[in-house]
Amino acid sequence: MPAAGLARRLSGLHDLAAAALRGLDPETAHGAAIAALKAGLGPRDASGPEPGLATAAGGLALPACVGLAAGFDKNAEVPDAMLSAGFGFVECGTVTPLAQAGNPRPRLFRLSEDRGVINRLGFNNQGLEPFAARLAARPRRGVVGANIGANKDSTDRVGDYVTGLQRLWSLADYFTVNISSPNTPGLRALQTRGALEELLGRLSQARAVLASAQGQHPVWLKVAPDLDDAEIEAIVELSLAHGLDAIVVGNTTLSRPETLVSPSKSEAGGLSGAPLMPLSTRVLGRFQAAAGGRISLIGVGGIASGMDAYAKIRAGAAAVQLYSAMVYEGVGLVRRLRRDLAARLHADGFASVAEAVGRG
Repeated sequence: MPAAGLARRLSGLHDLAAAALRGLDPETAHGAAIAALKAGLGPRDASGPEPGLATAAGGLALPACVGLAAGFDKNAEVPDAMLSAGFGFVECGTVTPLAQAGNPRPRLFRLSEDRGVINRLGFNNQGLEPFAARLAARPRRGVVGANIGANKDSTDRVGDYVTGLQRLWSLADYFTVNISSPNTPGLRALQTRGALEELLGRLSQARAVLASAQGQHPVWLKVAPDLDDAEIEAIVELSLAHGLDAIVVGNTTLSRPETLVSPSKSEAGGLSGAPLMPLSTRVLGRFQAAAGGRISLIGVGGIASGMDAYAKIRAGAAAVQLYSAMVYEGVGLVRRLRRDLAARLHADGFASVAEAVGRG
């Protein structure tokens, strides 16, 4: 069978597998997907990079501007499988210094009618040491980042972020400081000016020491979409003052659009997926206006197609990340999305992603 035909058949099989997983409890389905990927059963993109999707963003040279958002691979179990599936970069985590179980189950809900997801997982993960061991054991290829967080019961949450940065510095290509999960009580308070200034100040000091001894790596900041203009301006200015390389806009939202119809729409937790797309894109545009091109923006929230990714780029994103759409479309989505995005760029006369950034 020709390679193209085989690729189409395998893609179809992966789509069928994704549909079968939707018959399971969401968290069980996610665990099964991770197990399948670890066993080498994930899709492999042999098509090569699309013209124009390579870019420089957030201090990184990315082979493609479409990345995997944090939350899918919390424990750094399958970064290479996701790179092979076609992601231009992969972000593992969120990881906290100590292992924690997270919130009681059920804590993950499909909003199938809305193509959305609500989660109140609560930073469930195995902790830094297993995470670090897996990164250390893999061959260094592709761009793999670490999303770091704080333990729920920590008495020094800022110290937790410093610990994560120090432990993983030599093992990841970039770091995302996650201060925007709605499921760890009080965590979003780190987005306020005084708390953020302390956090970024301590991280900047630690980063300087690490960079001097082991070389430099980019550091990004992940924020919520539930921010007003004054908060956005403060976050941009503090990020610039402390030398951050990108702002990731954004995490899940505590808001609930009136358009939601799914039975689980009132569950507590953060909403992601298609219902988040309008809000996250508007907030991205406000960050673009505040930043004025002085810092890279990474667009996240509701991306399920090349059209969605293109809208984020036109709103100001130098690169994009996705996760929730794979709940409905499977891992094979990334290849279709990349082709669609490349076609849209070409149709509008853009030779590269960089030319389209902020051209909304």
